Parts: sequence; structure tokens; C-alpha cells
Amino acid sequence: MAISLTPPGETPPAEGCISEAHVERPDGGIWEHPLFWAAVVVLGSIVFAGYFIARIFGFA
Repeated sequence: MAISLTPPGETPPAEGCISEAHVERPDGGIWEHPLFWAAVVVLGSIVFAGYFIARIFGFA
């Protein structure tokens, strides 16, 4: 049996290996949070529905 020269838990070197760490992107802030977009959609739906409810009752 061959003796492994690679320490346990490490990726052995290989030709064409792409195991280098990637650069982390900075956090996109509020624009990448789904709760923000869900709140925008819900608020827009309430405003849109409110307009038609106001039309039904003669306020607009």
C-alpha cells in the first residue's frame, strides 16, 4: 500500500486543481434580503387594493 504524503483532511494536489479559495463578495446590504422584497410586494399590494376599495366607496 502506498504511503500518503498528504495530511488527513487536506485536498491532495492534482493537475488542474481549482481548489483555491474564491474571493468573498461584500454583503449587498438590504438589496439582497428577501424579507425586504417581500415587504415591498405586500405593501404595494395593500396600496393597490386600497385604491380600488376607496373607489368602491367613493373616496377617489
